[in-house]
Formats: sequence, C-alpha cells, structure tokens
Amino acid sequence: MKKFILALMMVALLATSAMAQEMRLFIWSEYMPDDFVPEFEKQTGIDVRVDYYESMEEMLAKLQAGGVSQYDVIVPSDYIISSLVNLGLLKELDHSRIPNMKNLSEMFVSPPYDPGNKYTVAYQWGTLGMLYNGDVIKSDQPSWGVMFNPEQQVGPFVLIDSVREMLGCAQSYMGMDVNTTEKSKLKQLAKLMLDTKKSKYFQGFDVGTGGRSKVVAKTAVAAIVYNGDGLRAVKENPGIKFANPAEGTVAWVDNMAICKDAPNPDAAYKFINYVLDAKTGAKLSNWTEYASPNEAAHEFINPVSLNNPSVYPPKEYMSKLHFINDLGKNNRIYDELWTMIKTR
Repeated sequence: MKKFILALMMVALLATSAMAQEMRLFIWSEYMPDDFVPEFEKQTGIDVRVDYYESMEEMLAKLQAGGVSQYDVIVPSDYIISSLVNLGLLKELDHSRIPNMKNLSEMFVSPPYDPGNKYTVAYQWGTLGMLYNGDVIKSDQPSWGVMFNPEQQVGPFVLIDSVREMLGCAQSYMGMDVNTTEKSKLKQLAKLMLDTKKSKYFQGFDVGTGGRSKVVAKTAVAAIVYNGDGLRAVKENPGIKFANPAEGTVAWVDNMAICKDAPNPDAAYKFINYVLDAKTGAKLSNWTEYASPNEAAHEFINPVSLNNPSVYPPKEYMSKLHFINDLGKNNRIYDELWTMIKTR
C-alpha cells in the first residue's frame, strides 16, 4: 500500500513538474514566424502550447468560458483592454520581471488604454487597410469609396468581420469620430453599411486572412485586411497592392497580457521579456510586416519596412489614424448596431 501511495505521489510530482515547464499562449493566427516559439523553448527549456483566435470577440468568449485559467499569455487589442480588466481577467504586471520594457518606444509607455502599463505591454501595432488588385484599381492610395461609394465600385469586395474595426473603417471614410455615440451619426453609419451590403459587388464579411485569400485568388478585387497580412500577400503576388486609404483608417495596438489565473506566470514573464528583446522584436516585425513598438529593435528591422508608409505611416498621415476606445457601457450601442447590420 505504501508503495502504491508513493507511486501516486511520484506521478503527481512529475505532472506538476511538467506543467511548470509548459506555457500556454493564446494569440491571433499567423502572428509569429515558424521558429519564433521554438527559439524561446530552446533558450528557456519551457514547452509552449499555442492556441489561435481570429477575432477579439472569439478570444473574449473563450476566456469567459474558463480560458482565463487555461492560458498564461494572451495578445488582446487596445480597445478591449478595459473590458478585460473590468471583468477581472488580467493579472497586474510586475515590471521588475520584465527588464526589456525599457526598450519600448515612448508612444507605448503608459498608453491611454492602460495607464502605467499596469496590465499590458505592446506586442505589435498597425492599421486596417485595403488589399487590392492593382490591375483593376489603378492607384497607389485608393479611396475607401472602392467599397462604400457605388460610383467608385469596380468589382467584388470583402469587408472585415470585426465590429469596431469594420465600423471604424466606414467612419474613417465618412470623416466621423470612430468613438462617437451620437445617435444621428450612428444612424448615418448604419445607412452607409446597409447600402454597402446591397451592392452587387458585396462579397460578405470575413476575417482578415480570409479577405486576403480572396484577393490573392482574384475572386475579389479588394478586401479590408490588417496591414501585415496585406503586405505579406503583396510580397508573394505580383499585381496585388496594399495601402492605407486616402481618407484615413483605424490604427490598433496588440498587447501581451498575463491571465489572472495563469497556470504558469513565471514562464509568461519570461516570454514577454523574450519578445521585448531588441533582436527578437526585430525578427518578429521583419516577418509580420507590422510596426514594432520596440524602439531598440528598429536598428535591426529591414530598412525597406522602416521606409514603407503602409508599415510606418509618415508624419502627415498620422493625424488620419484613429484609435478605437473602450466605451464601457456604451459598447452595447456598437454591438446592437453590428447585429442589426449583419442580420438585415
């Protein structure tokens, strides 16, 4: 009997040890080079299990269904941080365990969506823009009218299936505040979206990678995609172009955070610090084609990317970038508007 109990204790000890050496990451799909995680595993001896999501809504639903105790590191967008904090899903960060935070650019130190970086550290940042067939749309910086103005529509287009980001792109076209709660403005927004859905060229809503695939396959002439997704497609497909539209667009910051009930917070801190290393951060951005929030990484980033206005927008375009805010209780206004748009 004693031997049996001892054997059970040994099994439990081994299981606990194995768990201590595993980190669980929940992240957007296609957001790291293939050797990014293996290199971390090699450096630390920590195994990493990665699960993927395609939208903030999908991520939040998974966390609320119990994922907060299943994952160590998550990568949420700026506009959802307040909701995650208010729901008690994030752990406060111990900055002393992330020495590479010193590498962050000033723009990402104590950002408006997380004063003092209490819960998050920036991972990548970028824009929503237009991936398009350059043989059909002959412009280096087309208008959002290619989708929203019947007189400018020239072929099938795909809208992105993401509430605030999709509506924010439409609001950018209209010259509207992307965080407005004014009823008259939102009524105009709803009309534009419903009219756009009636277009014979409307090909539906899809995730960014889905829209990208349709433009590459030439079943669509344009799609709203994240700039990194778009620029990777441009590299591989002559004739395909990407641009941040002339009227302006939605900008975003994705962040690393540790779940409140993370099973292995020690490993989580090591991973965050790994990402913030200058050379590691450069490697990440060189692959994703997104802008790095890591100032120290810039000297190692491909100069072509640093000089690409679709990755690092020029000063004169920065005023046309619109960041989405968490609206607290007023988030429901956009949720209800989105439901109405999708179901009509």
